[in-house]
Amino acid sequence: MAIIFNEKNNQFYLHTKNSSYIIELLDGRIPLHAYWGKSLKNMPPMGEWKSTQSATMTPVDTGMPWGQFACSGSLPLEYPAYGTGDMRETAFLAKYADGSRTTRFEYVSHKIMRGKPALNGLPATYGNETEVETLIITLCDAHTKLVTELYYSVFEKYDAIARSVRLINNGKSNVLINKAASVSVDIHGADGMEFMHLYGWWARERHIERAPLIEGIQKIDSKRGASGHQHNPFIALLQKNADETYGEVYGFSLVYSGSFEAGAELDIYRNARVTAGINSFDFGWNLESGSTFQTPEAVMVYSAEGLGKMSRCFHSLYRNNLCRGKYQYAERPVLVNNWEATYFDFNEEKLLAIAEKAKQLDIDMLVLDDGWFGGRTDDTTGLGDWTASPEILPDGLKGFADKINALGLDFGIWVEPEMISPKSELYRRHPDWAVRNPDYTPLLQRNQYVLDLCNPDVCEFVIDAMTKVFSSANIAYVKWDCNRNITELYSPLLGDRQKEFSHRYMLGLYRILQTLTERFPKILFESCAAGGNRVDMGMLCYAPQFWASDNTDFYDRVKIQEGTLTCYPQNTIGAHVSRSPNHQTLRRSNIEN
Repeated sequence: MAIIFNEKNNQFYLHTKNSSYIIELLDGRIPLHAYWGKSLKNMPPMGEWKSTQSATMTPVDTGMPWGQFACSGSLPLEYPAYGTGDMRETAFLAKYADGSRTTRFEYVSHKIMRGKPALNGLPATYGNETEVETLIITLCDAHTKLVTELYYSVFEKYDAIARSVRLINNGKSNVLINKAASVSVDIHGADGMEFMHLYGWWARERHIERAPLIEGIQKIDSKRGASGHQHNPFIALLQKNADETYGEVYGFSLVYSGSFEAGAELDIYRNARVTAGINSFDFGWNLESGSTFQTPEAVMVYSAEGLGKMSRCFHSLYRNNLCRGKYQYAERPVLVNNWEATYFDFNEEKLLAIAEKAKQLDIDMLVLDDGWFGGRTDDTTGLGDWTASPEILPDGLKGFADKINALGLDFGIWVEPEMISPKSELYRRHPDWAVRNPDYTPLLQRNQYVLDLCNPDVCEFVIDAMTKVFSSANIAYVKWDCNRNITELYSPLLGDRQKEFSHRYMLGLYRILQTLTERFPKILFESCAAGGNRVDMGMLCYAPQFWASDNTDFYDRVKIQEGTLTCYPQNTIGAHVSRSPNHQTLRRSNIEN
């Protein structure tokens, strides 16, 4: 069994093929992180946590039997909440009806089950009863009646543990959640370790950065409404000088596509607290009495054999237990995309000429990029008007797709369904659907706004519009683009709950993607967001292929691919050869060399 509860020692043993994760219930009431590392058969009880774990000038809980010996500020709390005397990074912060922000979770019960529950409205890993076991530890604050369920799903084969948190408001009053991390873990003896993450910007995404773990907080985040070009939702703590085959590595990957945060705090005891989840900046969720809130999933992988072993664990888990559908394992088509060949200057004759040349080169598919719809001759118009332009495609999408198929090629198409142009029929009819603060002149990026996916009517419009497009012709591939970040987060539907916007947007997007991928299971969906602005495990759940970067320069792509492969399976990374000199770097290249 992958999960065992030792009632005598009040310990939970979570075992994978090569690692163990141990949780101890201090005094049978407070979950502590006891161990994570190489496999252990068992572990002695950790006792009163006194002596070196105590320090002067720190608060203690004299109401607990162990309070005179230890303070929460030194305990490795499994899910630390504000108000316990722990001055380190917290995993949970809320405000209650009386204005109090103190939360003290204590153990109530636990459940061990085979298999893994789905996360309502969110992407997540999955597994049957032979692949995964799940531990659910239920905690409760006795005063507020707020219940927290800590989920640990153990993928024994992959040395991976998927974690998430479900909050249930059993109190009589609403609770305002200001922070709810998906994972918190204290790594013992972290002095001298390194902090690793994947950084970049447009056309230079996911470069590997390693830095010494220093006292204080090292953190990456995104406030962009997307996981972002700048920081990917992945971090690792690793032994100094660890390489591909040597050293201990603790990897953390967040299955989420929106604004996030992930970091590590090295404390005075030389332990590192790692937390990751939804970005707490500008976040607030009004949890009504009787309602629940589900955090995104975070996946933890431990490797005693360097970064290479960690990467292979992530690759295997995500390829086998996150990706879905026809293209989970299928060979990807070789395609030609007309964008850099034509930009907006094309007609059917030009496109067919490209397709004929592609057939001569044994290419599998032609992908029709931006500019085929809504009278869109440049990037100022047309987004939201998803009807083929007769000037470009006189016989419509079906007629053109039939001609491509007649040449022996499959047909793919580009769409950007989350966006709206100020010069469009959709904006004329529904200006209130654009994300903007009505008191200010709205900001433009790439001459477009973002649609308000917090609005169920907008989500239904996107689903209906894309259903019409995808069913109108023999479409084998969809490039789903998203070319700007969200600014001025505001939805008229949310009233005084605007801090819920960013997460509600993601829930709307996930609902759209879930619906469309179920309706069109034979289509290969590729996630693109101005290149690599939304390369994350959340999108991978629906689109088993990423457009990793708009930078197609052969030299730059080496570093981009290397960083991406740190945790993303190789068969999920889309790439192609492009023109020379390269349109992003102007570097000349010769494919023969």
